[in-house]
Amino acid sequence: MWLSNSDFSQVVAHTPLVSLDFVITNASGEWLLGQRFNRPAQGQWFVPGGRVRKDETLDAAALRLTTEELGQRRSLADMHFLGVYEHFYTDSQFDSDVSTHYVVLAYHFSSSPELARLPREQHGQYQWWLPDEIGVCEDVHANTLGYLPAISSLFVG
Repeated sequence: MWLSNSDFSQVVAHTPLVSLDFVITNASGEWLLGQRFNRPAQGQWFVPGGRVRKDETLDAAALRLTTEELGQRRSLADMHFLGVYEHFYTDSQFDSDVSTHYVVLAYHFSSSPELARLPREQHGQYQWWLPDEIGVCEDVHANTLGYLPAISSLFVG
């Protein structure tokens, strides 16, 4: 059973949400970012990901989200766990005056999807970014920047 928008807006207003974020790098070390259509973080460049649904296992959520956001099914077993993050937003998908709080489980994997073939439901456009570019662009969301240390540590040594 899915919640109505009215019921879900009450959940967003009163509880944290659990989500998965995917830091995807290609063979050149570039990150895949999409420019978000929706609040929160509307118009900002962000890593793919999304909410975990009630009664959905984390692996089932990963399979669903990677299919919806990337057009490819990826299991958590094929990813590297980066850690737990908290994301706080002053708005929500329902209301610019209602905040959103996410508890985010972040994962990394390597892939090189064709940008032109990626789904456009959540992101209007996609781009590959070098880590140095991510750190200096004002349009890359601060929560995406938060993954830089974890990814950098994977590629050191």
